[in-house]
Amino acid sequence: MNKKMIGAALGLAVLVASTAASAHVDLAVGIGVPAYYAAPQPVYVAPPPVAVAYGGYGDYDGWREREWRERREWRRERHWRHEERREERWHDRHGW
Repeated sequence: MNKKMIGAALGLAVLVASTAASAHVDLAVGIGVPAYYAAPQPVYVAPPPVAVAYGGYGDYDGWREREWRERREWRRERHWRHEERREERWHDRHGW
């Protein structure tokens, strides 16, 4: 009985192996017509505008920009007045 079981198992293994060995293979021959292929031109799409919001924490209504602008204007006016007085002194010394 043991020999029959081993023989059946061996026969079943050979049957499975033979079905796997005779796998179906397709052979196809295609005839193509040569054609020119041109890739489409790249299209540039501008990104959407970015919304920038100021006035959050720490901005204090733009005081820093105002302060720098006022200092710059003050320096410019001070320099202008200094040059004006220097020129007046020169004119006074030279009798203009």
